[in-house]
Amino acid sequence: MSEHTPQQQEGAAVLVGVDFGLPHFDSELEELGLLAQTAGLTPVERLTCKRKAPDAALFVGSGKADEIRELAQMHGASEVIFDQALSPAQQRNLERAIGLAVYDRTFLILEIFAQRARSHEGKLQVELARLQYLSTRLVRRWSHLERQTGGFGLRGGPGEKQIELDRRMIGEAIKRTRERLAKVQRQRGTQRRQRERRGAFKISLVGYTNAGKSSLFNAMVKARAYAADQLFATLDTTTRHLYLGEGAGQASISDTVGFIRELPHGLVDAFKATLQEAVDADLLLHVVDAANPHHPEQMAEVQNVLEEIGAGSIPQLLVFNKLDAIEAPQRPLRLADTVEVDGTQVDRVFLSARTGEGLPALREELARRSEASVQQMSLADTAPLHGAVH
Repeated sequence: MSEHTPQQQEGAAVLVGVDFGLPHFDSELEELGLLAQTAGLTPVERLTCKRKAPDAALFVGSGKADEIRELAQMHGASEVIFDQALSPAQQRNLERAIGLAVYDRTFLILEIFAQRARSHEGKLQVELARLQYLSTRLVRRWSHLERQTGGFGLRGGPGEKQIELDRRMIGEAIKRTRERLAKVQRQRGTQRRQRERRGAFKISLVGYTNAGKSSLFNAMVKARAYAADQLFATLDTTTRHLYLGEGAGQASISDTVGFIRELPHGLVDAFKATLQEAVDADLLLHVVDAANPHHPEQMAEVQNVLEEIGAGSIPQLLVFNKLDAIEAPQRPLRLADTVEVDGTQVDRVFLSARTGEGLPALREELARRSEASVQQMSLADTAPLHGAVH
């Protein structure tokens, strides 16, 4: 290598994406770049290539692995991030071939979740997902799993292999975390039942990450939920009361974690409790970044996750946010209409959580739906019981 090769910089990353001909391929690696920056890394170079299928050993093949190594050395990168999920063997082989730490999209998302989780439940959920990911890797770089005196309290018998000891330790940690999480979920269930007894109309904000859910939540309830122009700014569900006027009464509104393409299955499972707010809602406000050219694909990803968690049949109201970021010629002629989603006509409103444009119309629509729900419950309460014994 040339004497002018830059020194390795901590956190400098080369981003790699492989186009297998799928429609959602991000040729600019824009989302992976945002994920890397959110995790505290600095993308220094991006590389994409086309393949018909992943290489079993190296995912990209030996020639491309050599190219990645040279590119990383040229830019002083200390790690390589792939936009797709790598198998444990592929990750290990790539690290040997490139001579640097290699991570995949799944690991990056887990890292961000670990950095962002604030509540006890959120931290447990992330820890469970990380342990499940680790259990398939057993890569010897996880300092928090090193055996120390007074650590996990497990000692290997004579001749027990290191990998077996690792597997046993991780298995024990998963079991303990699941037990602690189940306890927290029971407590959350109790809180939810208390809200249900109060008969509040339940609204949940769902949507692709960075669609502006938390900004909309803050604008509606004057809360101070953390909102930023970054991926996964909000991880923990926040619920507030929202007064919708006389007749409509009070609703409860919840801001939930954002969805993303190829969300690790471990995280979908681990976040079932957080996303339970969406499953139990009377209405989902599906928030869409209307200014993002990829919003149709993002909407489809959200629909997939909603189906996966059992919330696919809950009534939705589409909220096309960031109206202020849409150029004048592309602005909609009407701020309220209907659009087809999975063969069903769904009401849609356009608004800007930042400027407040369109917010009054949203509140009116929510009041109308809440009032209808209140009337329906009243009719159900006063309906005569069939077959009652006199």
